Amino acid sequence: MLRMKNLSKVYRTHMIETHALRGFEINVEQGEFVTVTGPSGSGKTSFLNIAGLLEEFTDGEYILDGTNVKGLDDNARSRLRNEKLGFIFQGFNLIPDLSLFDNVDVPLRYRGFNAAERKERIEDALAKVGLASRMRHFPAELSGGQQQRVAIARALAGSPKLLLADEPTGNLDTQMARGVMELLEEINAQGTTILMVTHDPELAQRSQRNVHIIDGQVSDLVRKTPTLVQA
Repeated sequence: MLRMKNLSKVYRTHMIETHALRGFEINVEQGEFVTVTGPSGSGKTSFLNIAGLLEEFTDGEYILDGTNVKGLDDNARSRLRNEKLGFIFQGFNLIPDLSLFDNVDVPLRYRGFNAAERKERIEDALAKVGLASRMRHFPAELSGGQQQRVAIARALAGSPKLLLADEPTGNLDTQMARGVMELLEEINAQGTTILMVTHDPELAQRSQRNVHIIDGQVSDLVRKTPTLVQA
């Protein structure tokens, strides 16, 4: 699903050169649930942004679901991102004056789905996260955990092959965080590959595999349970 080989990311100014990633190598297989941990400044954000085609890398190789990303123009990268990836952020990023239905609808409109297909996808996604009965409510009427479930539904509506989650439980209390994690586990069990950055060691232990990043490199890569493909 995702493979990076000898990948590097260098940020340059006229005075300084900062190596965010160096000799970075990782392989995420279809059906895996992988958590990414590491101290602040270790390169986790750069890795996630590159994985999500939000940033370009300096050197090396990145293959996403069989497509070599290097050299793609902006339009090709955008198409690949829209077709293959879903994003979940720490801050929910919901539009406050839109209903849950319309929040989930926004990226589907961007992809050009017709009204009937959008409606079906939205209702199905909100049902999967347990919010089918509240689709006409607004974000402010929900708890933090429910708002994150809407954000997950928004990502799922596009049928991504790879779900990228950046600290999705960071703004939630322990109980809500566990509920979101259980939902992500259910989504993974249905076949969606998940790559999640987290600072929470309890959540990292619940994934199939934990990748630790330090100083822009993978320091350990431990498989704990079989992937869905291998099971």
